[in-house]
Amino acid sequence: MKRRKYDAKLAELDARLVAMAHWAKVTGQRILVVIEGRDTAGKGGTIDAIHAHINPRDCHIVAFGKPPRVLPTQAYLKRYTTRLPAPGEIMLFDRSWYNRAGVERVMGFCTEKQAVDFLAAVPAFEKGLTDQGILLFKYWLCCDQKEQESRFAQRLADPLKQWKLSPVDLAARQHYDDYTHAREAMLRATHTPHAPWTLVDFNDQKRGRLTLIRNLLDRMPDMRIPLELPVFPELQNPPSREHYSALEPIAPWPAKKGA
Repeated sequence: MKRRKYDAKLAELDARLVAMAHWAKVTGQRILVVIEGRDTAGKGGTIDAIHAHINPRDCHIVAFGKPPRVLPTQAYLKRYTTRLPAPGEIMLFDRSWYNRAGVERVMGFCTEKQAVDFLAAVPAFEKGLTDQGILLFKYWLCCDQKEQESRFAQRLADPLKQWKLSPVDLAARQHYDDYTHAREAMLRATHTPHAPWTLVDFNDQKRGRLTLIRNLLDRMPDMRIPLELPVFPELQNPPSREHYSALEPIAPWPAKKGA
């Protein structure tokens, strides 16, 4: 998708995302969006697109680091309950408890028993979240291996994205099919009526973002709550200029000689 068309379509969705956040704040709704997928699939860019125009006090990004290997299933899941949305909040999870079903299982960071126990426990855990009234949305971003390899190469060549590459990412390149098998096992065990998975094609990241955001908004209840705008009375006095103290502001960029 061309950038100009993407920007125009995203701008249409931005207004609906802001309305979603306003609706959640007024009604006290709790929204939890889990974004999962392979490395380079587009998780971070999608979360940034959702978050861009929403008040950061009302919408938060959660990205957990690697948990201790000794954590049993119940303790493993409990560490995520500390970051659940409060009334009126939106939480965007850049990966989630499903790390155990994916990278940890494939790369040997947990035992096979821990992975199996985790998959057995997740449906009840998520039922507990939805029973609390949390609106839980789970998305898996799909990306072909050829496209993934191209994006890895782009990251390696871009100084602003090289930090995204880790030794685990490089080792995981050899396990594309293993990740597929792990994902299918995860979907079979955790795709439930109360917390279904939604798979989105992200071989075209721009089109994928628009598809995901539109799906998220379309699954919301009626969010039409009028926004009461403040009335700005006229100033009592003419507008004042900024007055500086003994400290002068730094020169504006780009600084011009004699300006």
